[in-house]
Amino acid sequence: MFTTKDLLHADLPDVRIGIGRGTDSGRVESSVSALNKEKIRIYTDPKELVDDLFSGKIDAAVRGDMPSSELLRLLKERAGVEDLERLVIMEPERGRAFFMAPVGIDEGNTVEEKRRIAVRAVKLMKEMGAGTRIAVMSGGRIDDKGRNETIDRSLRDAEELVSILQKEGYDAYNAEILIESAVEEADLIIAPDGITGNLIFRVMHFIGDAVAMGAPVLNIDKIFVDTSRVKTDYMDSIILAMMLAEGRK
Repeated sequence: MFTTKDLLHADLPDVRIGIGRGTDSGRVESSVSALNKEKIRIYTDPKELVDDLFSGKIDAAVRGDMPSSELLRLLKERAGVEDLERLVIMEPERGRAFFMAPVGIDEGNTVEEKRRIAVRAVKLMKEMGAGTRIAVMSGGRIDDKGRNETIDRSLRDAEELVSILQKEGYDAYNAEILIESAVEEADLIIAPDGITGNLIFRVMHFIGDAVAMGAPVLNIDKIFVDTSRVKTDYMDSIILAMMLAEGRK
């Protein structure tokens, strides 16, 4: 079974990593120092970080505590995409590791967007040696149909997405609103939309103390791991970036 410990305790590869610093908290510096790797560079300029990532001066980048507005705008411009699709890796204190998307508040608003995210997520998960069972979430149970249009639309979208993924050969099932079962049964959870996914992430990580290693961007050719500015330790996110960079060599 895939666990975050598989990554955190693996031998670290010899790759070049950049991480952004946007505050004076010292958390980025302490994380880099603890890893004791010469090829990890701290950036304070978002443009320089993005330029070095796309020029190949670094093999992967981590947001760190750099503000997202300018950094992610530059990343989208250089990658030539309108939106970023992210996949978060989480592990509750009592439970198994799982992957979840969409987690950006502007992501996954249509069935096609969620299908695309799921397909790209499974590709990355296979590269990492994880399982690939997909739980598609909705805003209620199937027998809640008819309570209101918002729930009905969410249920229809989930049923349609499961049907599409199954026809394409993926191991997907309708988890309804039962996330408590999905985290035990599936490897990838597809939230009803990015707002819901973001809320699940925040509740589990910031209130429930679940491990959140970071969120690799799925729809660009470069390795970029998004992180939260209020994260207290970036070692796991740096290690994730290192492992992904090594896998692309």
